[in-house]
Amino acid sequence: MSAQDPSPSGPPPPHQEHTPKRANPLRRTSDRVEYWLSGFLMLVLVLGMPAAALGAGLTAYESSMHAVQTQSAQRQEVTARLTADVKGNAEDAKQQAPVRWTDGNGAVRTGSVLVEPGTRKGATVQVWVDRDGALTGPPMSTLNAKTTGWFVGGMAAACVTAGFFATRAGMRHVLDRRRYAQWEAEWVLVEPLWSARFHR
Repeated sequence: MSAQDPSPSGPPPPHQEHTPKRANPLRRTSDRVEYWLSGFLMLVLVLGMPAAALGAGLTAYESSMHAVQTQSAQRQEVTARLTADVKGNAEDAKQQAPVRWTDGNGAVRTGSVLVEPGTRKGATVQVWVDRDGALTGPPMSTLNAKTTGWFVGGMAAACVTAGFFATRAGMRHVLDRRRYAQWEAEWVLVEPLWSARFHR
């Protein structure tokens, strides 16, 4: 064998395997609990937030659409006439003014509605009445139903997200209190040994 043979002598060095993270001896039970609970909460957030938002939003939308259909069937728009002048300028806010109209049975009905200032007596205005002929507001529109669905869905998503962060913060608070208690108990045992080293 040549003196310049670069091959090393002796047994090969042992293969160094990476210690798995969960096998880390420094990891405490509370660390493992926090790891698994954090993963579970993240899973709940990822799956629960879209499900809650979609479910709540669709439920609110369907309920609102039912109200749209009901109100559209029970309310109708009729033409009424002002029975008095409405004072004020065009820049002013709308004012209550008396109106008169004839219902489907031919009976004359009266009431008051908001009218633009400066409108003269005898002018026509469109009003909404219910099945009994009483004045009411316009029926809910499809846009209102969609807006309600999006709003409720967004609120549900926000509540799930807030619940996630609140639960995680509460979990960490509980675990940290336990860790501090363990550290304090261990320090009570270790501190006298450290102090004794400096008094020798």
